Amino acid sequence: MRTTDRTPRWYYGWTVVAIVFLVLLVSAGISSVPSVLMLQFEREFGWSRSAVSGALSIRIFLYGLMGPFSAALMARFGIRRIMLLTLSLLAGSLALTPWMSELWQFFALWGVIIGLATGALANVLGVTVAGRWFVKHRGLVVGILTASAATGQLLFLPLLAEISVSWGWRYSIYTTIAVLLVLIPFVAVFMKDHPYDVNLPALGENVPTPPPVFTGRIVTAPLLALKDAVKSGTFWLLAGTFFFCGFSTNGLIGTHLIPACSDYNIAVVTASGLLALMGMFDLIGTTLSGWLSDRFDSRWLLCWYYGLRGLSLVFLPQALSGGYTMMLVFAVFYGLDLIATVPPTVKLAADHFGREKSGMVFGWILVAHQLGASSAAYGAGVMRQWLGSYSVPFVIAGLLCLFASLLAIRVSNFRKTAAAANS
Repeated sequence: MRTTDRTPRWYYGWTVVAIVFLVLLVSAGISSVPSVLMLQFEREFGWSRSAVSGALSIRIFLYGLMGPFSAALMARFGIRRIMLLTLSLLAGSLALTPWMSELWQFFALWGVIIGLATGALANVLGVTVAGRWFVKHRGLVVGILTASAATGQLLFLPLLAEISVSWGWRYSIYTTIAVLLVLIPFVAVFMKDHPYDVNLPALGENVPTPPPVFTGRIVTAPLLALKDAVKSGTFWLLAGTFFFCGFSTNGLIGTHLIPACSDYNIAVVTASGLLALMGMFDLIGTTLSGWLSDRFDSRWLLCWYYGLRGLSLVFLPQALSGGYTMMLVFAVFYGLDLIATVPPTVKLAADHFGREKSGMVFGWILVAHQLGASSAAYGAGVMRQWLGSYSVPFVIAGLLCLFASLLAIRVSNFRKTAAAANS
């Protein structure tokens, strides 16, 4: 067993957090590209809104499905290798995008390949890093890494929208490729898999501990984790609330807010600025949520988050018809709550299923999230084409969030039952 003579002034885990933050930020920025370019794809290729939404719903679903398997891949091959592989896949897919001319190519590149690659760089990566490197401040770290998605929107959306309007959508793609080519060697040099690799304990522990040897199979280990998890009512409640979370965030707002704004003559660049503003406030809200989840009952945090999000979505149709000022109010209110649900959900999963299994179990909970997101991405596009408006899907999402706030409170009942059964 290795020992350390002294605690370093700068804990290397914070460097790892910074690297992962950048990677997740870029991944989120890439994921936001289709929402900026959807209208341009419709004009150039003649693709319908529902067809483009169908490809994006596949991407969102595969993004979630990769979660538990990416946790197993990281346990088997290491975080650094998986990060480098998926970043390279993203760069390759983006390099082919300017050459596409058929809808099936868009489905293959943006539905399948980018869906799988960004899924391997999803919230499960942040949960795994937080679990390996931090005992102390783990909730805060999860909040910071979750907020990277908002920061990716904040940086990429206005930039890509401006580039696409000024020079065409292909130059937006070239910009993301350039960012990846800078990021890949940075990850290769500085990323570390585990604190034991640099002779350090996890922050909050005293002695460096080697990582457990992964003895399972990459395909079956997540399935076995799921088999155990589904026996718990807590799993179903967390998965159910996270389904509604996905339905009301990246599946609906992340995919359709810019097209919805265009229905009310709000320009693409202006609408992208609104999403970026949401990202800025979500960076604050999600980081604060991580801090709060270290200190307060995560079940009640979820209840408040879902309830407030539901009210904001019910208000959204009025905000759209009320003009830019009303949309600013919505962007701030909704942005503070955009993905603040992740840290308390991770905390509840880790508390209930244990530190070692929490990555794969949360991966399956994330699958439910992306099923909800995929349903909203496709369903809202179909309803817009059918009804000529996004008002109905926005209100439906708001009501589902209010229902999720009630489900979140019920988690406590199942935990008490489990505790009583084990006593």
